[in-house]
Amino acid sequence: MAEKFEEIAVVVDQSSLGNGIYDLTIKTENIAKAAKAGQFVSVYSNDKSKLLPRPISLCGIDRDEDTIRLVYRVTGENTGTEEFSKLVMGDKIRILGPLGNGFTVEPGKKAFLIGGGIGVPPMLQLAKDINAGIVCDMNIIMGYRDENTFLLDEFKEQAESFVATEDGSVGTKGNVIDAIKANALEADVIYACG
Repeated sequence: MAEKFEEIAVVVDQSSLGNGIYDLTIKTENIAKAAKAGQFVSVYSNDKSKLLPRPISLCGIDRDEDTIRLVYRVTGENTGTEEFSKLVMGDKIRILGPLGNGFTVEPGKKAFLIGGGIGVPPMLQLAKDINAGIVCDMNIIMGYRDENTFLLDEFKEQAESFVATEDGSVGTKGNVIDAIKANALEADVIYACG
């Protein structure tokens, strides 16, 4: 079993990506060094009435700076995620991780990286890892509800990227499978979160 750590992380930066989506970078002691693409952390509320942590996938890992990047959606008023959206540089937050198995990349195989909704962010670190090791060719397919896309430019820097939206406002109308069919895409292996 992989090692996990409970620690007090420090907020480095936070910004809104729009439509209730936030981009939070936090400095860790051990988690960034131990983490891999596809894993997540449990983030604890400072509100003692909220006993359970909120699981948030890792969008980015910077082992040199000991930081992790979390892109998450605020799920409503008085939720832990609403509290997290108010964090500013220097604030402290308790986290546990890295959790989950993460992705194991199969070298030499053509890959689809598929993310839907808040499942889009964890695919970014995977794309970066694949490019860093040049272990396979990939296409990235992302699904959103509407024109409120996020991280799209960063994905386009990594590989050819395709978008599906439920309302057809960006890319293919429908879901990621519709985008795959519309663009006649093929792959040997699929990595997905959504």
